[in-house]
Amino acid sequence: MSKTVIATFNNRDSAERAVNDLRSKGFERDISLLAKDEKIGRGDANKYNTNFTGGDPVMNGVSTGGTIGGLIGLAAGAGALAIPGIGPLVAAGPIAGLLSGAATGGIAGGLADYGIPADRGRFFEERIRQGDILVAVRCEDNKAEEASRILSRHGGSDVEIH
Repeated sequence: MSKTVIATFNNRDSAERAVNDLRSKGFERDISLLAKDEKIGRGDANKYNTNFTGGDPVMNGVSTGGTIGGLIGLAAGAGALAIPGIGPLVAAGPIAGLLSGAATGGIAGGLADYGIPADRGRFFEERIRQGDILVAVRCEDNKAEEASRILSRHGGSDVEIH
């Protein structure tokens, strides 16, 4: 059985360090990222494609004015996933495909499909709205505590296991 370990970060550097540490511990393709586009910063699209997804082509590398275009399963051809009340988002990793209905159901609906209870999904949606970066890791039960410790060690807030 698998668990989802989720946390928020208030800056890109902390999130990146956490993800790099997770990758070094073998989590590789199980890491997802969700953030408002302006929090990541212009020109970082290809960097995050590599750092957060282990090089998987979750994003096709096309960047237009800092907004990530062509996310697999998301707003194809629109250049970005836009959520009413939140704005443009960057989504990478397995969670990206689950957010295809987020334009109408919000981020919380996509997170529910990822194993996050609805009330906590709304909480994390609000954190993203406020500018935090969400990092989530899907892993086997026996690795969830390790992932939680890594996220916390690098400054993750609201670290939870679901």
